[in-house]
This record gives sequence, C-alpha cells and structure tokens, in this order.
Amino acid sequence: MVAALACLPGHAEPNLDRVEATARHQYGESVAQRVHVWREMLAQAGTQPEDTQLRTVNRFFNRSIQFSDDAIVWRQKDYWATPLELFAKGAGDCEDFVIAKYLSLRLLGVADEKLRLIYVRAKIGGPQSSLSQAHMVLGYFPTPTAEPLVLDNLVGEILPAAQRPDLFPIFSFNSSGLWVRGDTRPKAGSVERLSRWRDLLSRLTAEGFEP
Repeated sequence: MVAALACLPGHAEPNLDRVEATARHQYGESVAQRVHVWREMLAQAGTQPEDTQLRTVNRFFNRSIQFSDDAIVWRQKDYWATPLELFAKGAGDCEDFVIAKYLSLRLLGVADEKLRLIYVRAKIGGPQSSLSQAHMVLGYFPTPTAEPLVLDNLVGEILPAAQRPDLFPIFSFNSSGLWVRGDTRPKAGSVERLSRWRDLLSRLTAEGFEP
C-alpha cells in the first residue's frame, strides 16, 4: 500500500472524481461540496510555483479545518484520518492536518523525497518552556540535505526549521522510508511497521485515491 502514495499522479483533477462521489455517497452533498472546493484549490495551485503551492495548501487546511483532539472527534486516543474523513468531520488533530497537506502536495506533483511527516516534541509556551507535548508537522526539503521548511497547523507562517526552536524532531517518514533523528538515510522498509500508516493507505485506496 505504500506504493499507492508513492505513485500518486502529478495532476490531481482527473483522479478525484471517485473521491468526490464517495464523499457524496457516504456523507452527503455538503461533504462532497467540501471535496469539490478542495479540488478547485488544487486545480488553481497546479499552475503555481512549488513554493507558492506550499503556502496555498498550508493556508487552505489551516483556515478550513478546526483543530480538535482525536478523543473528541473520533472517541479514540489516536486516529489518522483521510482527507475525506477530515472534511466530513470538519475537525482533526495535527496528524490529520499533516496527512491532508502531504497528500495534497503529492497530488500537485511535489516529489515524495521533498516531503516528510515529522514527529516532534513541541514546547508549550515557547522555546524556553519546560512543558512539551507530542506533535506532528510537515517538512519540505528543497534538496535532500537542505534545512526543511515547516508546515504547521498551529503556526500559520511557513518557517525554516532553525526558526522553530520550540520543536524537537524525534523521527520522520514518507512513503519511501523512515528517518530517526540524526539519520541521513532512511531505514529500509521501516515505514512498513507503522500500523496506522498502513491502515490509512488502505482507507485511502477504498475512497478512490489509488491511481
């Protein structure tokens, strides 16, 4: 199932008809309309330079989705929602924001090696705080060795990682592999051990995201 995202097409519009139909069938016209608005955003962003696409996608989800814990939205401790499920609820936690942004950018043709879902410890109250909590952000790497830009649902501006001293990376992953803090190469096959990732990909395929 990792291949389902690794092979996502570079142009989103022709491949989301089934997703919108699934939204209409499972959740009704209002959710199908949200998917349609998302598709319109992707179509517009498809003509933009890559750095503008980052800002467009980041702004779209930060403004259209309410942040809420899984315990409230899903009555579960930890649940990774597909974009369709996110639109249906209208709310999600940090992982849900990151997954939706990652998938959107992949649909726009951003290379998988430029994107990583990054688990961090986020200091609450700023870099000097002694309180922290688990958090997830999306990292964009212009080149494999470049400092990543951070897309975060809690901070609207996309900033270089060096300007986010409140975040302490633990590990990161994408469809290709998993990196532990300090690694320069992904651990081969390690992403397959992320059970929630496998479950997410299965649900994405059922909703029509498989190319």
